[in-house]
This record gives sequence, structure tokens and C-alpha cells, in this order.
Amino acid sequence: MRKKDTINLVKSRDRGPVEFESRNFDHEGDVMAIARKEVVSVPQTATIKEAAEIMVKNKFRRLPITNPGTGKLQGIVTAMDILDFLGGGDKFRILEDKYDDNFLAAVNEPVKSIMTREVLYVTSKDSISDAVSLMLENSVGALPVVDHDEKITGIVSERDFVLLMAGVFNDELTEDHMTSRVIKTTPGTPIEGASKIMVRNRLRRIPVIGEERKTPHPEEDKLVGMVTSTDILEFLGENRAFNTMKTNSANEVLATPVNEIMETEVCTVTSTTPLGRVCEIMEKHGIGGLPVVDYGNLTGIITESDLLRAIAG
Repeated sequence: MRKKDTINLVKSRDRGPVEFESRNFDHEGDVMAIARKEVVSVPQTATIKEAAEIMVKNKFRRLPITNPGTGKLQGIVTAMDILDFLGGGDKFRILEDKYDDNFLAAVNEPVKSIMTREVLYVTSKDSISDAVSLMLENSVGALPVVDHDEKITGIVSERDFVLLMAGVFNDELTEDHMTSRVIKTTPGTPIEGASKIMVRNRLRRIPVIGEERKTPHPEEDKLVGMVTSTDILEFLGENRAFNTMKTNSANEVLATPVNEIMETEVCTVTSTTPLGRVCEIMEKHGIGGLPVVDYGNLTGIITESDLLRAIAG
């Protein structure tokens, strides 16, 4: 949803700026006003590699799994599921036990092996407020929207709410909503280790701290990059993982250090940046989280999840 659509949404609901900023999103069925209606899905028989490629191509962090005959929702695979498979959690056993560390064979496993089957969703009759509450209560970043036949009619994500509030949410500051206790990593951390950190802590991004920027007095918290679940997904979905392989070993692929895939040109904000400006930066660059840097030091991180809580607050 772009800004002009945001304005149209406000007008269509006869809401003025004050009511809009007070987050009055209780109109029945208005979740479809911000949901993305063109939803890409795959069947359970698609491979993990195919799912990753589709997600990377379309810049998705999640992919609904549907029955090709009925179109009904059967599950969802997320970037976090793929990170779990790549060493972050229990799904790594597919690589270790079933395929005995054979990476090329394991990534051609059907996606049904790693998908989430118990999918939370909203219906096309639900309100935006319903969607926000369900996402926050269950710590999920998106919800499929289904009709009375359980067929997907849309999907709504944290990103859609960020776009809704871009340029509007200017009466509150980053420091009041950011996470100040930031989990960080270093440039030499292997992909498997980064995946574990993300899965165990339910994080989609980790600031990378080091001393690559030489200064007379290098601080411990000097930000040198950001590694995200999308970066790891791209490593698989863009075939970079296969281009450098000398063997079929998953351990070889997963030992790749994050400094080979991380983003080094990192957008940042300060603790006094208005939330509306944070939303604008996220919209412009298509990113879901921003490190908070004050006087050269990392002091926090602000994410789409933090902004969703601010909207609900």
C-alpha cells in the first residue's frame, strides 16, 4: 500500500487525521483494505530450494502452502523455517539424520517437511484491529486472509502496517519503542551459528559488530553490518551456496561466515528519530528493522514488530 492508498483508506472510512493517528482500526472487514490480494503460493510437493527461490525472487519472508486443486490453505513456510532447517533448530535433523549431511539432496526435500501446519489466519470479514491483536499475541509477522471456503484471498503483514503509518506517526520517538538490549554477532560467525541465534531468539536480523572500521579508539559496539534471515535465504535461493561448494557437505556450506553475505551499507536511525520517519525509511529501502546508533555507538534496534506494538498501544 502506497501513501496515496493510505490517504484513500482514511477518506473511505470518513476518518480525519486525529482519528487516524489514534489507530482506530475496528471497522469490520477493513483488513482487506491493506492486505495484499495477489498471493503467491506453492503446493506441498515443492522443494525447499524451490520455495527459497520463489521467496527471494518476490522478496517474501513467507510463502503460503495451498492445495493445487481446491486452493485451500494447508500450511505456510517462512524464512525462519528455512533457517531452522539450515542449522537453527530441530528441522536441521532432516539434513543430519535423513540425508547424512548431503546438502544437495536435502534441499530437494518437499517443503511439507519444514512448513508450519497450524497456520494462524484472519478472514476477509475481520478488522485491522483483529489482525494486529492476533499478530502481537502470537508473535507472527504476517497472516493469510481466507474466505468462507478457507481459500486465500490475501495476506497482511507487519510491513503493510508500517506503510500505513509512514509519515504519520510523528508524535512518538524511536527511544520509546526500540529494543535496547540488542543481540549481536561478529563478522566471523558461521551461517549455522547465525541461524541458531535467530531461531532461538525469534529474530529476523542481527547487527554485526567488529573493528573493521579502523579508528584510533575502536569501540566494542561499532556496527560493521547487518545479517538478516533474508540474507541467508538469498544465499540459498540465489544459488550462491552451490557456486562455492567443493563437496556436498552441509557443514561446508553452513560454515560460510556472515561477513560474506551481510549488508555492509546499513541504514540507521537515532534514538530521537520520530517513528513516522522510521516508517518512511523502512518503506523506501524495503527493510524491516533499523539499528539505532547514537554518537557512533549501537544503542538499540527498532523493527516492524516494535512499530506494530506502537500502533496497538
